[in-house]
This record gives sequence, C-alpha cells and structure tokens, in this order.
Amino acid sequence: MRAARLIKMVLLLQARPSMTAAELAAELEVSERTITRDAQALSEAGVPVYADRGRTGGYRLIGGYRTRLTGLGRSEAEALFLSGVPGALREMGLADAASAARLKVSAALMPSLRDASQSASQRFHLDAPGWFRETPAPELLPAVADAVWDDRRVSARYCRQDTEVERELEPYGLVLKAGVWYVCARVPDSGAYRVYRIDRFTSVVAGDERFARDEEFDLPGFWDERAEQFARAILRSEAVVRLTEAGVRQLPHATDRVVAREAMGTAGEPDASGRVTVTLPVENEDVAYTQLLSLGPEVEVVAPAGLRARFADAAARTAELYR
Repeated sequence: MRAARLIKMVLLLQARPSMTAAELAAELEVSERTITRDAQALSEAGVPVYADRGRTGGYRLIGGYRTRLTGLGRSEAEALFLSGVPGALREMGLADAASAARLKVSAALMPSLRDASQSASQRFHLDAPGWFRETPAPELLPAVADAVWDDRRVSARYCRQDTEVERELEPYGLVLKAGVWYVCARVPDSGAYRVYRIDRFTSVVAGDERFARDEEFDLPGFWDERAEQFARAILRSEAVVRLTEAGVRQLPHATDRVVAREAMGTAGEPDASGRVTVTLPVENEDVAYTQLLSLGPEVEVVAPAGLRARFADAAARTAELYR
C-alpha cells in the first residue's frame, strides 16, 4: 500500500510544478504528517524531492527527474490498454494515434508486462450499440472529434425538426450512448451548455480560433444530469397498474430501470391475490401500451381509462385467437 502511494506521489509531482502538503494529502487521502514522512522516504531512496519552506512553499522534483513505468503491475498495465475502445477510436479517426501510443507504452514496460495489450484485448471487448440495430458512425464525427481535441470553435449546421439551423459552438466533449454519438458544447453567445446528436449535423467547419476551456466542466457529471433531465422531460403521464410478483421482476425489462424503481417506491401492501398497485411514469398512452403489453397477464392496467380499455380489447382479441 505504501509503495503504491509513493509511486503515485512521484507521478503527481511529475505532472505539476509544485504541490503543497495539503494538496498531496488530499490527493493521496492521508495526513500531511504522512506526506512529510513519505517525502523523506523518497529522498532517502534517491528520488530528488525538494521541499520549499514558507506560506507559498510546497514539494517539487528537481533536476527534471522522470520516473520510468516499471512500477506498473500486470492488472494496472492491462487496465491501461483497456482505456481506449477500439471501435470508438476508429470512428473518431484516432486508431493510428492510439496504436502508436500503445506501442510506446509497451516499449516502456518491463518485458514481463509487454503482453498486457494482447492479454487485455483477448479478455474484454466493448460492443456499444444495442442488439438488432446497426448505427453507422456519423460522417462528420472525425471533424467534430478534431475540434474537441484541439479546443477549436466550429460553425455547425444541423437539422432541428423540419428546419436547418446554424450555430457557433465550442465543442467540449464527445459521448457515445447506445451506439449514438453526441457532442456536448457551449454556445458562446449565451454561455449555455447543450447536447447535439452528431448524425444531425449537415456541416461542421472548424475555425482558427481556439476557445478557453472551463477547467471545472465535468463531462460525465454534465452528461448524467442532462440524461436524467431528458428522461424526466419525456415522462409526461402516469399509469396506475397492478403487478404480480412476476410482473414486479419483469417491469425493469419492459421500461426504464430507474423509472421502474421509482414506481415500486409507490407500491403498497400486496392485495389478497398477491398483486401490488404502483403508479408508473410514462411518456404517453401509446408508449405505455407497447411497453406494458409485453408483461401479458402479469399486469393489470387500472388507469387511465383509455389505456385500460385498450388492454381489455387486446386481451379479448388474444383470447379469441386461442379459443
């Protein structure tokens, strides 16, 4: 445990000109007293860690010291090679760069770890799109990806409903969700962050101007927040249903898992037949009909009346088929 912490401390000091004891303690989740002892241990081991005294002081490496990657273990090396998803890198036009980077890392590893790339690729493969759907990469994805990596402002035209709109955008990050590519971008005029489907772009032109990136922007956090907002925004109606035990188990497969969990939070005690009544957020009656129909006799729709009538009709027609 301590050896791993010392290696991480050296890597942190390599990445930054100087760090205070408090900053190192926060990064390594130890006390400042432990940082002092670790710095002394590194110095005694020949790592040139220098402590600047005073209010603005801190720890730094002197003499351009760089450590080799010999501290990587097998699991760490394999995890490193898993960090790039081959299909996504290829679609962004980064396959050659990723291949060159893997070769350079492999060359720096100890001989016993140099098969980590092959070992990882034979044990893990990510196939992002869902079953029974083919989602080709958007033609303009490489252009958007180049702008993202280079922090370049772009002029983009995209289809919004039946119209084509032009926007100046500062592309912050790319997201691949269920085989569909999105770009999270800031609109310079308003400063607002928005999400755009890349396959709806009709043109993307990167300018010479680089934008100043907000270093506090958190792409995963932003995406999670917007995804939840989107899911909530489309759930404009509710359906009251009675579920058997089997229906309760199958509900997360018929609708969104988060929505199913929220619905089960409204459940009361089972009735005499063992069914529980829940209120389920739904997009509209048509979507609810399609989703809940897959549960068959494990669900009874109580409300709204129109949806209950559609299920009664479907049940009658189904019974007639098998009579």
